[in-house]
Amino acid sequence: MAYTKEEKSWIFQDWANSAYSIMITTAILPIYFKGVAANAGIAATTSTAYWGYANSIGTLLISLLAPILGTIADYQFFKKRFFGVFTAIGIAFTFLLIFIPTDAWLLLLGFYVLSLIGFSGANIFYDAFLIDVTTNDRMDKVSSAGYAFGYLGSCIPFIIFIIFQATGILPISDVALVNIGFIMTALWWLFFSIPMWKNVQQIHYIPAVKNPVKTSFKRLFHTISHISEHKNIVIFLIAYFFYIDGVDTIFRMATSYGIDLGISQTTLILILLMTQLVAFPFTLLYGYLAKQFSAKPLIFTAIFVYIIICVYAVFMKTALDFWILAMLVGTSQGGIQALSRSFFGKIIPKNRSNEFYGFYNIFGKFSAIIGPALMGIITQLTGKTQYGVASLIVLFLVGGIMFLFVKEKNLENL
Repeated sequence: MAYTKEEKSWIFQDWANSAYSIMITTAILPIYFKGVAANAGIAATTSTAYWGYANSIGTLLISLLAPILGTIADYQFFKKRFFGVFTAIGIAFTFLLIFIPTDAWLLLLGFYVLSLIGFSGANIFYDAFLIDVTTNDRMDKVSSAGYAFGYLGSCIPFIIFIIFQATGILPISDVALVNIGFIMTALWWLFFSIPMWKNVQQIHYIPAVKNPVKTSFKRLFHTISHISEHKNIVIFLIAYFFYIDGVDTIFRMATSYGIDLGISQTTLILILLMTQLVAFPFTLLYGYLAKQFSAKPLIFTAIFVYIIICVYAVFMKTALDFWILAMLVGTSQGGIQALSRSFFGKIIPKNRSNEFYGFYNIFGKFSAIIGPALMGIITQLTGKTQYGVASLIVLFLVGGIMFLFVKEKNLENL
């Protein structure tokens, strides 16, 4: 069966906002910020620390707000409004980056944090809309398509930017080129968000009340105090916390690992692009196979692939080895993320999806804590980055073992 209009519109939102992930958080802005900070007389190591602080502040703020915002959004009409507000904030502050002077490093960080809050906040409601646009039996397929087209869509503006940068075809300064990158990201995000705004509506909700904020706090407190009533959800979130920590750590630390192997920045960018392109068909494949065998064995398959990646890392010595590792990551990164999102959507109460996706967001955001620390400690103790990557096997084993005890049926709605 072909995708419905609502499913296509939801999928295209991943295509729309993934450009922000690669253009703003990964590729262009981090490098540009280093230059802005240098112009202001900030030391390189200090500016790196400030960039880390900015990311931590943005992540912390939206993660703490996620459960209460999600709980409020479960009421009729609120989910679409919250999604629209946070998307508008993200797009607006991405565009406004072009007006910041080339030595105003603090203002640049402030606008970046606001754009990050908009991006992350919108994704809470975007994820929760999955249960509104499709049915349980199609959820794995649709979620996988979202991630897959997100990978593909993020590559297009990035490739255009790289072509402009590499060829010098535009007779403009480096700063002007970066500003074009910001504008391109904002317009891409805005244009491809239109189908989501136009065609997707909140189907599952709690009837509106007079004081939704006060009532939401009461509901949230009730959920936390009666957490034992949601054992299946809690076990999944704990499992997810561990295995997605390993996934995120490998992705975030890959560049540093590649540099340790002596791989050039140009080659690393090319590897990043190829990984995104490989992730596109494989994420779709995970969605197709989940339809045949269910999501749970496919998530176990992805965990196993990541364990192989960690073992392979021990024997890495050359750039070719890094290419192989990156392609292995591309085969399963999107699959495990997409199926985790859809699996969660099947086991939570549909009329409280935003509340529970708020918790999902917290576990996802705070998961990238243990992995980098574990990798750093082992690397420092052994003097070998390979052993640091190998240590992440522990996270995948713990996550996999916990996941064994999660039931795939939607117990909340039986």
